[in-house]
Amino acid sequence: MSWIFEPWPWYIAGPMIALVMFLLLMTNKNFGMSSNLRTMCAICGAGSKSDLFRFDWKLQKWNLLVVLGAIIGGYIGSHILSKDAVVQINPKTVFELKNLGFESAGNAYLPSELFEINALIEFKTLSILAIGGLLIGFGTRYAGGCTSGHAISGLSDLQLPSLIAVIGFFIGGLTMIHLLFPLIF
Repeated sequence: MSWIFEPWPWYIAGPMIALVMFLLLMTNKNFGMSSNLRTMCAICGAGSKSDLFRFDWKLQKWNLLVVLGAIIGGYIGSHILSKDAVVQINPKTVFELKNLGFESAGNAYLPSELFEINALIEFKTLSILAIGGLLIGFGTRYAGGCTSGHAISGLSDLQLPSLIAVIGFFIGGLTMIHLLFPLIF
């Protein structure tokens, strides 16, 4: 039973993801987390302000279960199925992050220097989170979906726009972490 508390290997997790994608493709549905935000905005009446939110959101109710499942699954995974709450990352990465001022590197999943309540009173932290959120929101809308939607659903459906988007996500991520991140911190 100790296997439950260990990370599942790729040959278990991969086929499970493939099975879910197969079922979605067979039912003519697409997976993506960002579409849930659009659905929630439509439910709350945003369609009266913008054409983007004017659609039959009832057809997307099934996708809201993905959000609920991610929340419940994340809670179960981190609080019940995890023996160790410490993220295991490369010691070199921990060293580099600590040099940038992230003392919580290797001890927490999220850097407390950015995500603790105390950090939100700093202008620099608020600016980074606000600008990052705007860029992610714009990028998600401009790319027609988020990383999970394009990388999992779009690529499994052999969509060229998703391949282009995923390549762009990787280029953006590599640029951020190797060029911009050291300048910010």
